[in-house]
Amino acid sequence: MMRRVMMMVAGMVFVAGMAQAAEAQVIELLARPHGLILVTGPTGSGKTTTLLKFARFLVDVSDPGKTNKVCILENEVGEVGIDDKLLRSGGFAVNNLFAGCACCTVSGELVTAVDRIMREMDPEWLVIETTGIAYPGLMRDNLKHALHLDTRICVLTDAARWARLRKPMENLLRGQIECADVVLVNKIDLATEEMLSSMESEIHEYGPNVPITRLSALSDVPPEIWREVAGIGN
Repeated sequence: MMRRVMMMVAGMVFVAGMAQAAEAQVIELLARPHGLILVTGPTGSGKTTTLLKFARFLVDVSDPGKTNKVCILENEVGEVGIDDKLLRSGGFAVNNLFAGCACCTVSGELVTAVDRIMREMDPEWLVIETTGIAYPGLMRDNLKHALHLDTRICVLTDAARWARLRKPMENLLRGQIECADVVLVNKIDLATEEMLSSMESEIHEYGPNVPITRLSALSDVPPEIWREVAGIGN
């Protein structure tokens, strides 16, 4: 059970006509190193559970001096939802989940949301949980073009339902996996070794060189898996 430390309202106001000095400050802010990670995968694959465990890991390895270590942006409210109290402020709902980690639900355009989060919160890590039908490659291209931010893509797959979903969702799965930096095979406790091996072979048909890692998000996850997702060294 996640311990809620505090509720935080982000009084974010987007000013289109900023003064030149303010513009320079924003440019400098966006130029700083930020970890930007897209977590995607079909609905029901366990994105929210996985994401919260991943966020805890990121908080633990982040700069202790950072106020906002991790910010989670839900591009669309998930099948579970990270919190049931949505604060309405400039299109955002911001909830502090645990020390150093905030969650935002955006009701607007993604690039604008990321831009505003970077300006106002300046997190060390921004993790975006997409809707289950998102094509993350297009989102990465838009963020790179508009904000010059590099994005790492993690695709979560469901070992228990892969065989049933692969054919009807083949175009979506291909579109998600072919641009992935890492694929996580979740719910391995519900699949046989034969099922997992077959699934991994089929994933490599979509992304021949993509690293594949097995896990069960409901169990303890070794930190080296989270390091691979984040793209950081051991």
